[in-house]
Amino acid sequence: MNPRRKSRLYLVFALILGSVATVALVLYALRSNIDLFYTPSELLEGKGVNHDMPHVGQRLRIGGMVQAGSLKRDSGSLKITFNVYDARGVVAVTYDGILPDLFREEQGIVAQGVLEEGNVIRATEVLAKHDENYTPPEVAEAMKSNHSPATQSMIKTPAGE
Repeated sequence: MNPRRKSRLYLVFALILGSVATVALVLYALRSNIDLFYTPSELLEGKGVNHDMPHVGQRLRIGGMVQAGSLKRDSGSLKITFNVYDARGVVAVTYDGILPDLFREEQGIVAQGVLEEGNVIRATEVLAKHDENYTPPEVAEAMKSNHSPATQSMIKTPAGE
């Protein structure tokens, strides 16, 4: 093989190797920033056909309805706890901050945060549904398949309640 072709071949291999390394590093860096969406029942029973369970410390988003009577505010701080439910499960959420103006019981919300022991979500952000015309597609589909006020009495509650 002539030296010119040999050097070009090395350059092509180096570019391919560099590209593969760059893609691998970007995917590795983004891995920790991915927030998966769960409903309360998916969090308790697992998601999908394989019933994949989230692990403690995992960042996630949970969507559902705020359970009536579950709202508890700390009088000395902005800390609030409430339950989010769907037709098959209830998950406790804690949040320290100012809630959206439209946040209330029996209102659809999406909370983004970290899963803690006992299936409790420590939320860093709480979003309230702002009008009847728009709901993110994944939330609308999950709520349609899981929410039924008539089945609220059959809901699994978090440990300790």
